[in-house]
Amino acid sequence: MIIPWTAQCVRVPYKYSISPRRGCFASSRHKDNDMGLLTIAAAVAGGAGAVATAPLLLTAVGFTAGGIAAGSIASSMMSAAAVANGGGVAAGGLVALLQSAGVVGLSGGATAAVAGTGASAAAAAAAILI
Repeated sequence: MIIPWTAQCVRVPYKYSISPRRGCFASSRHKDNDMGLLTIAAAVAGGAGAVATAPLLLTAVGFTAGGIAAGSIASSMMSAAAVANGGGVAAGGLVALLQSAGVVGLSGGATAAVAGTGASAAAAAAAILI
């Protein structure tokens, strides 16, 4: 917590103490902008784990290299998309993008997005739990 200069030397709750580090008062735990090694490790592991598991999840849902698996969640999604679009699946729609990723894998941009999402989720979880 960074306190503006004009309010630095006023009464603050007991959990704050005088600190030479940041003005007159700062958190007694000094965790204001410290990310921590465990949070960084969790972010790296979360990003790598998300990239590694994305193809497995696509296959488990039914977006396989050979096409959409019959009786799967993917086939239900395709059916709903076809009904909504008057009989065909729209190019560039969610089902088309997931099927493309299932057949040829994630693109560079999609890999970056999945890694960023996994890293953010893992870092947030680590920050909350620590």
